Amino acid sequence: MHKAIDVLFKLFEALMVVCLAGMVVMVFGNAVLRKLSDYGLVLFGGGITVSEEVSRIFFVWLTFVGAVVVARDGSHMGVETFVARFGPGGRKVLMLATNVLIVICCAVFFWGTWRQTPIHSGNYAPITGISMIWVYGVGFVASVGMGLVAAAQALRIATGRISEAEVRKFAGEFEDDLAETPKGRAE
Repeated sequence: MHKAIDVLFKLFEALMVVCLAGMVVMVFGNAVLRKLSDYGLVLFGGGITVSEEVSRIFFVWLTFVGAVVVARDGSHMGVETFVARFGPGGRKVLMLATNVLIVICCAVFFWGTWRQTPIHSGNYAPITGISMIWVYGVGFVASVGMGLVAAAQALRIATGRISEAEVRKFAGEFEDDLAETPKGRAE
């Protein structure tokens, strides 16, 4: 099961790379074409209009799929100054409460995306003609992905299978990471 999850997240990371590379190529290509048209060399009408719309769609997918990947790594921003004041037991309680709240928020996000699906599936992007569900439907991917990550972590906390290193990371204690850096070794 862990291998399948690892493969899924590798695919998410590959999708992020494709989205970012596509955005760079399209936006840079359009900038070059516009600049060339300023000098009288007009290619593709001075720019490719589809690229602006597609790059925006790629940006939305990059952001939401990236949020799922970051959720798995436990790298989202947090308020560690408050959590750090508690001992290991209190930190686990706060970590569990946080994950339960995340699951609730993801359920609301999924429900909202579900309710909006009929509206967006009938709307089309003006240039590409792509159904807008391809833009707003990423809410399904993000809500299910982050919700499952949070639910799995909540289950591990409730059953006592969470590691102390994860609890320390949740509280903002990164001493192990500091020892790995050149600056940390010199101090």
